[in-house]
Amino acid sequence: MTLVDDAARAFLQKPLIARISVIDFNGYPHTVPVWFLLDGDDIVIISVVDTCKVGYIRANPKGAVTVGGDTDDDAGYLIKGDFVIELDPDDTWVKKLTYHYEPPDKAAQDVAAWADLDILVLRLKPSKVIKVA
Repeated sequence: MTLVDDAARAFLQKPLIARISVIDFNGYPHTVPVWFLLDGDDIVIISVVDTCKVGYIRANPKGAVTVGGDTDDDAGYLIKGDFVIELDPDDTWVKKLTYHYEPPDKAAQDVAAWADLDILVLRLKPSKVIKVA
């Protein structure tokens, strides 16, 4: 069963900025803007390993991603679920995300510049998808 319907899937394939929300060590939301891609029903995000969001996800995998909802958007979605942290040894997701958001020349420069960074994949496994706009 798919949680992401066709309308949501079409919207989520656009190169929009998402907001990831995870729970910090004091129980408060920690929300930051991120690039994302849809992989099946999963939301895939990349992050350098030593960021706050990675530490918070390791302590509590529950979180959410919001996309859209601005006045010029035709939709907006709140996706709730649990995050799974994965390795990206060949920079597959780094390349996919960077080329999705940037022109090819800029993407190639950034992928090369980030080659020595320890980048992880943050995969949100949705339990609920809500249209909010």
